Amino acid sequence: MRNKRRIVAAGGVAALALGAWGWFSALLVAPAPTPILLDRNGGFMAQIAAPDDAGYGYWEIAELPPRVVAATVALEDRRFWWHPGVDPVAVARAAWQNVTTGDRVSGASTLAMQVARMQDPAARSYFNKAREASAALFMTLRYGREAVLRQYLKLAPYGNGSHGIAHAARFYFDKPVADLSWAEIAFLAAIPQAPSRMNPLLLDGRADAIARGHRILDALAANRVITETEHALATAQLDDLPLLDRHTRPENALHAILNLQRMIAPADVKLTDPRLVTTIARDIQHDVETTTRFYLDRWKKSGAEQIAAVVVNVETGEVLSWVGSTGYFQTGTGAIDFVQTQRSPGSALKPFIYALALDRGAIAPETPLLDTAYSAGIIANADRAFLGVMTPRRALANSRNVPAANLTKAIGLDETFLYLRLLGVNQAERPAAYYGLSLSVGGLPTTLDKLTRAYLALADDGVMRDLVWLRNAKREAGTRVMSVDAARLVTQFLADPSARLPSFPRMGSTEYPFPVAIKTGTSQGYRDAWTMAYSRKYLVGVWIGRSDAGPMRDVTGAGSAAEVVRAILLKLHGDVADAGAMAFPAPPGYRLDRAKMPEWTETAAKPVAAVDPQTLAELTPPDHAAEVVTVISPRNNMRVIRNPELPADLASLPLKATFPTGVTEVVWYVDGKPFLVAQGETAARWPLQPGIHTFEAKIPYRGLSSTPVTIKVE
Repeated sequence: MRNKRRIVAAGGVAALALGAWGWFSALLVAPAPTPILLDRNGGFMAQIAAPDDAGYGYWEIAELPPRVVAATVALEDRRFWWHPGVDPVAVARAAWQNVTTGDRVSGASTLAMQVARMQDPAARSYFNKAREASAALFMTLRYGREAVLRQYLKLAPYGNGSHGIAHAARFYFDKPVADLSWAEIAFLAAIPQAPSRMNPLLLDGRADAIARGHRILDALAANRVITETEHALATAQLDDLPLLDRHTRPENALHAILNLQRMIAPADVKLTDPRLVTTIARDIQHDVETTTRFYLDRWKKSGAEQIAAVVVNVETGEVLSWVGSTGYFQTGTGAIDFVQTQRSPGSALKPFIYALALDRGAIAPETPLLDTAYSAGIIANADRAFLGVMTPRRALANSRNVPAANLTKAIGLDETFLYLRLLGVNQAERPAAYYGLSLSVGGLPTTLDKLTRAYLALADDGVMRDLVWLRNAKREAGTRVMSVDAARLVTQFLADPSARLPSFPRMGSTEYPFPVAIKTGTSQGYRDAWTMAYSRKYLVGVWIGRSDAGPMRDVTGAGSAAEVVRAILLKLHGDVADAGAMAFPAPPGYRLDRAKMPEWTETAAKPVAAVDPQTLAELTPPDHAAEVVTVISPRNNMRVIRNPELPADLASLPLKATFPTGVTEVVWYVDGKPFLVAQGETAARWPLQPGIHTFEAKIPYRGLSSTPVTIKVE
């Protein structure tokens, strides 16, 4: 008697435990709907999986589709509409079959029990089957049969990672559920019983799914859900069902897809149809990938290892192509997205310094800028030469370092630094003084995507907006970061082929049969080669370099990246019938004065902002009449950081001074001791040595001496 009581008590406790577990676990839960990414023309790009590798799908169904419901319950749960979540007839049958055969022949799982198992997967056992039954009972009681069926049609696996009938209909047949035929419904309804065995993308799996689909159609006909005519038509269509395509990503678009995955917000994903049409153009993506790979092979012998490219629609800001590397899976560094990797931009930041100088009134289009040894200071040009007095148009188009550095001094180092931060290219945590004037010639690291966004502001009359990744997205109003005058003037400077002489030859990689504003950049030691270029329609940016930031052999922006950009832009534009129609708009309030070589001239005078007299003196030729000796290089309190990779003859500091007319010799004193006698205005050079040093220029026999200048070398 006691044993019987214990057994009864243990059974009661187990029943209570199962009931409690069933009640508290009887919740309808599912991952959020996962999007399918399409290219701008509706072609498949990729799917974004649910967290924890839970697969794809889980799309909501607006209304229960009656035909899908009928096909689903036809074989899977025939008595679904009257049992309470557990089918006693199926349980009795399964128990008899399992006892008589000595094996688990039938599981008697209802749709509600399958929902419980899909929400909380566990090993197949009688105990877990009991847990599923308990959860199914309470789930049906709590939510009702329609809600449970809706949950099943959201969670059911349809093979190849697809979950839910709505996702499966779109993934396999590219249709909404409501447009599926009876044959297609029967085919899909067959798969959840054994998704791996009935994989519709494999011939054997397809045959098994079709065979079970016929059983579903027979059951529908027997239950008079479909007529004999509908049954005959669906049977014939099921046998002739076309082979399904296996969706593939565009070639080398994985970096774009991963970037999209990071950017997509929950608000972008619709519950019932989470397809997202991106701005990526599959044909352009393929062409850019092919072009970048072709040209990179040419420079690999010179040490180039990787290449990145971005193409943007200027009018809309839409990203048409994004190639983060060459060969995502083919090279050791292909998985790195070099569009988003910080590197030295070389001279690619100079256009923004000129735009700032124009807006601050530090220069006008006709302002003479000095590219001379006298004005060089500690900055040297890449060719170690000087072109003399230049207008801003020619100075920028020739990418001269000396005028750019002097403009930075005239505007102010901190203001230039903050302006580059406003443009988004500068996210550096170190202060402006850490970079010094080198920020004007590539010392401030940035990324290709940030540079692309900044150049888009130049192309868009000075308004900065974020890049657009989804079609039909509302374009933001943007922020004005420069005046229309400055943006259009800089664009005109960059688009003038004659202004690039003599630094860049005509008919080379920087010239086009239609107007294109172009700027190249090469970082120190040929570590990075850049080109940014835009027409009225497209903006293209290209970076070439190495993953280890090592030097290449004479791979320059103009000699490599510019060729890639030119090939891409020419392909994008095709045959241009009227190049004149693509001309950049003139800046308002300016006219092109062809009598001045030609230069842009204001039609009405504009106020010029005040510029510090000392920095202004460095932009204009000196007055030698005064009986004064002034050291102009190095600057007082300057901090110099030595580059250990520079050759010994280049690791030096220019010594320059202004002095009265007629002076033929100047004696340089370093740390109070005579260092060198220089002839006239010939610049002397002092080898860099760590420590704090004082410099003084003296004129022999005339008693003239400069104010001492102190610097620190690290």
